[in-house]
Amino acid sequence: MDLILWRHADAAPVTIDSEADSGRRLTGKGRKQAALMAVWLERHLPDSVKVLASPATRARETAEALGRKVVIVPALAMGADATQVLHAAGWPDNRQTVLIVGHQPTLGRAASLLLLGEEQDLSMRKAAVWWITNRIRDDEFRPSLRTAVCPDYL
Repeated sequence: MDLILWRHADAAPVTIDSEADSGRRLTGKGRKQAALMAVWLERHLPDSVKVLASPATRARETAEALGRKVVIVPALAMGADATQVLHAAGWPDNRQTVLIVGHQPTLGRAASLLLLGEEQDLSMRKAAVWWITNRIRDDEFRPSLRTAVCPDYL
């Protein structure tokens, strides 16, 4: 299984009204970041990729830059934990490539859990993609980082 973690792109600043946090939209910079990353992803993704996104506006807008069907998953909302991300993806048994668009610190923690075997607060830049693949060796699942890229390097 391949699991791709895509942090949402740059969004409007947080306001005092925490309920409005989920409605924050991408900034101009964020739209550019999402578009750049979407072009890169399109060159590498299989046609059958399943795209899942947090219901937060900034995550949906980031995912929509890809131009593919996006499934909104409430369990990926802000404050989700790493195991919810892995469960939503069907890790490790899903045979389909899954792309998840979500938030920090959740995505960094999910990557850490897979790659290091424990949850740690790994930092993930806005609009960055971490592509993790899972291979079976000696009858054990062995996740490895296939690539990590952010739009600044595209």
